[in-house]
Amino acid sequence: MAKTGMEDALLDIIHEFWGYTEFRPLQQEAMTAVLEGRDSLVVLPTGGGKSLCYQAPALCVDGMAVVVSPLISLMKDQVDALRVCGISAAYLNSSLEQEESRHVLREVRAGNIKLLYVAPERLMLEGMLSMLAEIKLAFIVIDEAHCVSMWGHDFRPHYRELQELKNIFPKCGIHAYTATATEQVRSDIAVQLGLNSPELLVGSFDRPNLTYSVARRADRLAQVCEVLDRHPNEPGVIYCISRADVESLSESLNNAGYESRPYHAGLPDEERAANQEDFIQDRVDIIVATIAFGMGIDKPNVRYVIHAGLPKSLENYQQESGRAGRDGLEAECVLFYSEQDTVIWKLILEDQPDESKATAFQSLQAMQNYCHAFDCRHRYLMQHFGQDLEQDCETGCDLCRGDFQKVDDSVEIGQKILSSIFRQDQNYGAAYTAAVLKGSKDKKVLANNHDQLSTYGLLKNESLSTIRNWLSQLVSQNFVTKTAEYQQLRITNSGWQLLRGEATLQLMRPAQASKSEKTKRAKSQLADANWEGVDKGLFEELRQLRKQIAGEKGVQPYMVFGDTTLRELARDKPKTIAEFLEIWGVGQKKCDDFGQQFLECIAK
Repeated sequence: MAKTGMEDALLDIIHEFWGYTEFRPLQQEAMTAVLEGRDSLVVLPTGGGKSLCYQAPALCVDGMAVVVSPLISLMKDQVDALRVCGISAAYLNSSLEQEESRHVLREVRAGNIKLLYVAPERLMLEGMLSMLAEIKLAFIVIDEAHCVSMWGHDFRPHYRELQELKNIFPKCGIHAYTATATEQVRSDIAVQLGLNSPELLVGSFDRPNLTYSVARRADRLAQVCEVLDRHPNEPGVIYCISRADVESLSESLNNAGYESRPYHAGLPDEERAANQEDFIQDRVDIIVATIAFGMGIDKPNVRYVIHAGLPKSLENYQQESGRAGRDGLEAECVLFYSEQDTVIWKLILEDQPDESKATAFQSLQAMQNYCHAFDCRHRYLMQHFGQDLEQDCETGCDLCRGDFQKVDDSVEIGQKILSSIFRQDQNYGAAYTAAVLKGSKDKKVLANNHDQLSTYGLLKNESLSTIRNWLSQLVSQNFVTKTAEYQQLRITNSGWQLLRGEATLQLMRPAQASKSEKTKRAKSQLADANWEGVDKGLFEELRQLRKQIAGEKGVQPYMVFGDTTLRELARDKPKTIAEFLEIWGVGQKKCDDFGQQFLECIAK
């Protein structure tokens, strides 16, 4: 097939089945590699459209594609979503009864399945491999391919067995996909899977539809509620470090008139599953969870992710915050942290072997440094993952949109703080040092006679939280370190240079703004553009109709239509089936199944 013919065929397929009119970045290149039978390794961020890269080509070729996936819940979701689009797909895993598995195998042998999802341990069984050798096998997909690498953050031993596939099916293209892979992990994936000169496609890790902001945690409930009030009737996830925090915050929110559900590994299985299902089916908008939540969940319309405590690494933060806005529409990521979070994480990580503990502590420090960064947060995350932005995000983070302002006399303030640490014999932590500089009448300060120090009360006009924030900024800029055991502040070589006037320093403070100004700032320009011309009342009615249809069909609401499609329907208000088919995200099968109901809702 010629390149132009291939492109036209793929565009026809994605329009007919998915209702899309164009490719997203690197999708066409990834699909072309599949159709040309070349091995490939594709790294695209969460929400970057990885699945379509192999689903669309499967409909252009003879035979069946096999997709290896590690998560049972994701398999069912992928298959349900494909069937709603009119595509014959099935899965084989331990959740199926024996007769259900037999039925799937009969359908495979009869040539009635285009995409078969299977767990790695199931695929590598002798009987399964023999059956695949007897049928027309189009190509093999390894999803979540980082699981094959010891260097990846989610290594799974069963994935190592997949290296045999290239020997068993030498003429079959193998295509590996992942959302998170450093250069080291990418190389390892190619080696472990025995990929033959693979086409390597690495997308940008930036998520321009997400806005990032960070604030010191002062009043957790009030700060969380302020974010929730910007997102009425919109789904979101709130992450906490501990199960106890999950329970107490969820209860506090419910008492304050919000409706939330808790989710953590300590809940009874039935309750945990029911809470997750309520969130996925749009029956409840807010889920308060530990990091156990989210693996194997594909809910594209999460409009905000709040971290009510510090994540343990930037990798975790990118993955957890990345659950927002997977549909490409605007979403908000807010992080509230306190120094206490670091202490808690160090206690949790203390039991690890020395080598991995040192790495974990480094990751934790990198996470703290992110909180006190002065650069664009999008750029900061990109650079951490080995990429860069051509320019700052302008309005996509708190730093670029002016939520903080530079402190004019930063060097002088820094010298005052370091001087106090020195005069306290470098024996005390951040809270105590802030109290001395504030001129506090704290019993401990008075008992130590530190009210007699020349630095006592030097920053009396500043709040304790501002002084502590500056201390954290000094740590993140390596002018001060903290001892591992008691978190005592110690002056570094750079700190001594600053004291001698041989180094420079820039401190920041939160910009003064009213609540309405803050809300206006937090609402991104992208959000304004995405809602322009949309009848919000009609959008809500369409959401309710979607929920009703999803309940009747036994699928997730987004599988009926995504929020992008609903907004376009509420903006363009099509009157005929032909006009309905022109809407982004409306394929032929969905139009046949749901078109009339949605047109009637719009006409009302």
